[in-house]
Amino acid sequence: MKPVNQKAWFLVLPVFICVAFSAILPLMTVVNYSVQDIISPERRVFVGTEWFAAVMRDEELHAALWRQLGFSLSVLLVEIPLGIALALSMPAQGWKSSATLVLVSLSLLIPWNVVGTIWQIFGRSDIGLLGAGLKALGVDYNYTGNSLDAWLTVLVMDVWHWTPLVALLAFAGLRSIPDAYYQAARIDGASKFAVFRYIQLPKMRGVLMIAVLLRFMDSFMIYTEPFVLTGGGPGNATTFLSQYLTQKAVGQFDLGPAAAFSLIYFLIILLLCFILYNWMQALGQTEKEGASHA
Repeated sequence: MKPVNQKAWFLVLPVFICVAFSAILPLMTVVNYSVQDIISPERRVFVGTEWFAAVMRDEELHAALWRQLGFSLSVLLVEIPLGIALALSMPAQGWKSSATLVLVSLSLLIPWNVVGTIWQIFGRSDIGLLGAGLKALGVDYNYTGNSLDAWLTVLVMDVWHWTPLVALLAFAGLRSIPDAYYQAARIDGASKFAVFRYIQLPKMRGVLMIAVLLRFMDSFMIYTEPFVLTGGGPGNATTFLSQYLTQKAVGQFDLGPAAAFSLIYFLIILLLCFILYNWMQALGQTEKEGASHA
């Protein structure tokens, strides 16, 4: 029997080393902090699950979680359909397609803190185009003093920043569809909606699943943009989970509760992504079974 060459595993070794230093070791440090009361650098007391119980009873955390869920779901409900519509309207070939791809991608190149600064100026009623325009129309808009205005501004800012990512993924999915499908649809006299419903949307399901998961995870960890724009206010209107965690760890220096909250935060994201992924998989399987029966 010919011996199996195991030298290929050495190619994977750098990946394991990078993962160990970038993920596993920091995770174990957080787990260590989450079960201890750090009184001083030299003195620590083991408290078990005390911090986890305290975090789960925190009403401010519950409010931030519901606020975060509402924001992330709103992001998906707006950005996914808008990104698909943008991808469908983009030219498929030629120099116009290349120019459109570059223009659509521009907002993705802007750093998060710069995005917050741009919208901070954009929303001002004295010098900002949005704020001054709404003021001229008689709209009482004040993202620094009105909770609803602040929340909507953060949502629109995120839509402006990240919808192009969904559009690019959807565009890639559309370009992977063979022309034979469109030719068959034209022969059958299918409408544009029928082509989208039965050809384009099913073929885009894979990239849309990636887009949904990416946007959900990223929106669930949003921090820099609302911090720069509103500082989490007015009140706690735009204080999402990541900012609440930062206030706990840096502002109050409660490392034990902050570490416990970090682990709970991590598990919440994993659980919600698992549920979302399986729901989308089940939805796709149901549609395939319905199409096969038809």
